[in-house]
Amino acid sequence: MDLINLRQKKMTNESKNVTEVVVPEGAELIDECFYVWETRYGLYSTMTKQGRQMMTGATKDGVTIMTRWHLKCEQEGTLHLYTRVVGSATMGVKL
Repeated sequence: MDLINLRQKKMTNESKNVTEVVVPEGAELIDECFYVWETRYGLYSTMTKQGRQMMTGATKDGVTIMTRWHLKCEQEGTLHLYTRVVGSATMGVKL
């Protein structure tokens, strides 16, 4: 079962696509910016008002704090400063 159901609708008099965001039942709007809700497995998830899924974690406070931080870094353009690659997908062997 999808918690977020995004449907594409065609406008009759225009050729634009409009995305409709379906908010999960019991979701709470935080800071007029993102939703947080408890999943059926007892975890908590967040998504933006535009429908982009953000975080999933064990506590409501934890995902709320991290979603705020993540969105702040995106807004400031500093998210790359906290991102790193661990390990490598290449073996270093030429084929």
